[in-house]
Amino acid sequence: MSTVNARTRPPVTRALSVVVAGGGTAGHIEPALAVADALRALDPEMRITALGTERGLETTLVPARGYPLALIPPVPLPRKPTLDLLRLPGKLVRSVRRTKKVFSETEADVLVGFGGYVALPAYIAARCARDSRRIPIVLHEANASAGIANKVGARLATRVLAAVPGSGVSARGAQDAEIVGIPVRPTITGLNRASRRGEARAHFGLPADGPVLLVFGGSQGARSLNDAVSGAAAELAAAGVSVLHAHGPKNTVDVESIEGATTAYIAVPYLTRMDLAYAAADLAMCRSGAMTVAEVSATGLPAVYVPLPHGNGEQELNARPVVDAGGGILVQDAQIDASYVGSVIVDLITDTERIAAMSIAAGSAGHRDAAATVAEIVVDVASARPNESSLS
Repeated sequence: MSTVNARTRPPVTRALSVVVAGGGTAGHIEPALAVADALRALDPEMRITALGTERGLETTLVPARGYPLALIPPVPLPRKPTLDLLRLPGKLVRSVRRTKKVFSETEADVLVGFGGYVALPAYIAARCARDSRRIPIVLHEANASAGIANKVGARLATRVLAAVPGSGVSARGAQDAEIVGIPVRPTITGLNRASRRGEARAHFGLPADGPVLLVFGGSQGARSLNDAVSGAAAELAAAGVSVLHAHGPKNTVDVESIEGATTAYIAVPYLTRMDLAYAAADLAMCRSGAMTVAEVSATGLPAVYVPLPHGNGEQELNARPVVDAGGGILVQDAQIDASYVGSVIVDLITDTERIAAMSIAAGSAGHRDAAATVAEIVVDVASARPNESSLS
């Protein structure tokens, strides 16, 4: 956590202007918005602008949270040598030029970057101006293994923050990034699952009593989880386990008709009230993207983490600290089927003592104050920047 006392900061003559860059996926956008919320809590007059592109989820998520969105041309980074790689310099130049204009229009005092294809041109734009006009950068890496944008940005940043050690980013001259956890929105960090349980279950039409399994696979769902859990509907019902299942907007689940079942199987395309979903559940079964792990552990909800079976293995690394603390278990995607859910998951969720112990461990592994910590650091960095009047 930042140790700088707010009373020692240099006075500023106007409200600070902060630009956050974290577009593309929810894993980049949600931490950015969580920090924006924490900054507003520090100073309601603070001006906050989000950078994004017309392709990303930010076009809906950012306006819904009440922040202005400035669009820049996307600069996707090719992972293989293709013609797109030859076009990259031109795309990057156009995006940097537009980003510099946003900085000028907003009178930006600091850039907060969270990686992804929105962040790279922002990092370059912030540092390519003359020294007196350079914008300090606070960089945050949410994943256990950093992407290209943040590896580049870390070389330019004033402060480099990370969710966990060993992410592969560090500030100039530092051994490693400052570990702060992942910023999570206050509706999640402030959630009291026990006190909201009745309200949450009523909201979804779930029984007031008995264990509830929450299943979700990210914004698009996960077919392996969908097939495994829906295929075990009979076994879950027989054990008295209710299910709240977000299967993804393009997927469906085929739940067997169970005669005389006293439990519920609620299947929906997506969940707009994740806070209530966490409160309703006793156990989650989900992927292990960085943001998912951060939110689930922040609420103290035990989880069965099923990392994506492809990629660079970062999803398993994301979940490892919570699993090692006892707040969850890791299961490979190839192991998940109806038989596993009907036996192992049923045994776990109906073991109330084990679930209670896992809940305590999950809560202790989370970083509920990460957003506030990052916000304090952002204000410290921005306040240390010389006023333009002092440079003239």
